[in-house]
Amino acid sequence: MKSFLKYKNYITYSVILILLIFLKISNPNIIKSISFLSFDLYQKIFPLRKTSSEVIIVDIDEKSLAKLGQFPWNRSVFAKILNNLNDANPKVIGFDIFFSENDKQSPKEFIKAYDIKSKELIADLSKIESHDNYFTKELKNSKSVLAILGNTEKSYSEYQRKPKAKFLFKGGNPNEFVYKYSNSIGSLKQLEDNVSGLGSISFLDQTDGIIRSIPLIVSFDEKIYPTMGLEMIRVGLDQKNLFVTLDEVGIKKISVRPHKISSDNNGLFWIKYKRPQKSQYISASSVFDGNFDRSRFQNKYVLIGASAQGLFDLVKTPLGIIMPGVEVHANVIENILDKSYLLRNPEIYLIELLLTIILATIIFILSQKIKPKYSLPVFVIGFFSILFIGFAFYNFRSELIDISYPIFILVVTFLTGLYFRFIKENQLATENLMKETKLLRERELAGDVQKSLFPDIFKYQNFIYAKNIPARDVSGDYYDLINVGNNEYYFSLADVSGKGVKAGMYMAKASSTFRALSKLSMPLEKVVFLVNNELVESKFKGMFVTAVFGKFNTDTGNVTFVNAGHESIMLFDKSLNFEYLKSELPPIGIIKYFAETMVVSKKINLKNKTFVVYTDGVTEGYLENGNELGSEGVEEIVKNLKDINPINVVEGIASKLNWGAEKLRDDITCLALNLDNTEILKTKK
Repeated sequence: MKSFLKYKNYITYSVILILLIFLKISNPNIIKSISFLSFDLYQKIFPLRKTSSEVIIVDIDEKSLAKLGQFPWNRSVFAKILNNLNDANPKVIGFDIFFSENDKQSPKEFIKAYDIKSKELIADLSKIESHDNYFTKELKNSKSVLAILGNTEKSYSEYQRKPKAKFLFKGGNPNEFVYKYSNSIGSLKQLEDNVSGLGSISFLDQTDGIIRSIPLIVSFDEKIYPTMGLEMIRVGLDQKNLFVTLDEVGIKKISVRPHKISSDNNGLFWIKYKRPQKSQYISASSVFDGNFDRSRFQNKYVLIGASAQGLFDLVKTPLGIIMPGVEVHANVIENILDKSYLLRNPEIYLIELLLTIILATIIFILSQKIKPKYSLPVFVIGFFSILFIGFAFYNFRSELIDISYPIFILVVTFLTGLYFRFIKENQLATENLMKETKLLRERELAGDVQKSLFPDIFKYQNFIYAKNIPARDVSGDYYDLINVGNNEYYFSLADVSGKGVKAGMYMAKASSTFRALSKLSMPLEKVVFLVNNELVESKFKGMFVTAVFGKFNTDTGNVTFVNAGHESIMLFDKSLNFEYLKSELPPIGIIKYFAETMVVSKKINLKNKTFVVYTDGVTEGYLENGNELGSEGVEEIVKNLKDINPINVVEGIASKLNWGAEKLRDDITCLALNLDNTEILKTKK
């Protein structure tokens, strides 16, 4: 104990540090959000700067909706857009759009919609080529990529899609590490069969909705697919294969010749965003009309997507701005092509933790050794060291270093050190005054509280006896005995949470309420019901009472009792067979009872049996050898008694614990009831 007190500051600091490190390792959402603060800060201060791009976005904007009508448009519109783009000779065209249903303006759908019965009219309409067929031909004649999306629910379609990219694995199976979805959503089989690639547009769920990273490869129905940007690069470079390099802990690199892309162990790709550029966009209506500079699209990666507000394809980014989802895929393509993407190296994670522990420990130790005005500069140096390391790694290595959580740990450590130093500086000056004031108050109240609560139990000691030994001047335990006539008695033994004057006052409240209600000879259940509700409505917030309330009749030997969150009651017979009656209620004073039926009571007959109730100060009390007494120790005391009666049981327990230690660990309170001899004494033995 002395060693603990001597080093309690360092022990407390160690516990706090271990807790903070554990939180970082377990990485719940709240800790992730702290780390993301620094990841976003890097990009806000140093966004990617580009004056030109290899990616052009054909934008389904408000202008296009006004010209071409309500979205989704019929497939002939997309076919014409695709035809005009193909004339400009782009590298590849990617659709950030789904075509999951048949075109509503195709002949078959038209016949269904208007329920046409005329065979001649049906025959004439069937001769018209469907928009889906028209669009399919354009897809087949172009290098195009359609979007697919991960889905946890089973699709209504029977179509079993397959990836267009062929994967070659080295060092393991990526299915063990990638993010997985049981199903996928995509376009019509007719369309997907005639495109060059299928790319995932799945984003990982983030608590704040910000898209910081995407999986480069992902598993849909146990099949590996590349993300949209990676698939467009593969198709644009006329490559058939994607190469995945793994080791025992996960994915290391994903390659499409000549590009080798580093990822985390799960194939996660951290995007480095540039600020949106209007020059990268062109309205879909302009492409539809053919009113655009075709040279602008030559050998470019073309994405078709929506920015119109009503289409709800807008996402939040680390830059603090909202952009269309299609531009996220554009950033991915640019990052891969110019190797500007960010890295979150798993090995750096361990270095972060180690550096944080070292800096935090140095700052805490110095805060305990030197004056606060000198420890502050040490903290500032540590603070700016973390900032420098984080921004240096970001600018020179494009690596993400978490500086938010280490700084948070440093702040907590520094404030903890200052707190302990403040306590230490002020302790000596105030200690004596506080002790004297506290002792004076407690002594003034202790006599009145204790005298008014504990009954004079000596004349009933043949059948019931109780004793309280306070650990301090004021006890938080109490017992009571009330004779209500006709050889019927109410009794209680309780332990108030907390210590000191407040506990004593709360004890007085509980005891006086129980005594007043018992004298009205109410049923025990109603007494407990009213005592509990009275304490709940009192202003002793945060306090409660564990208690055993009982009522017995010396003629019948019947005992009715309620155990409200208290220690198990010991019951033993003359053959010293012990059993324990556990609590079936919470402590009183916590929740309000709305009916007396909420009070659970038990009834037993004490013929040839002894009923013993004690507080946790008994079972947790220290013996001379330093061990706790425990319930086994109480049993041993009873077994060693020559004559078992209430006074011998209680005094035997009390003498075993009150052996002369300077201070008791807790209040010792014990009550024993045995109805073999119910004679009431006239005078004190």
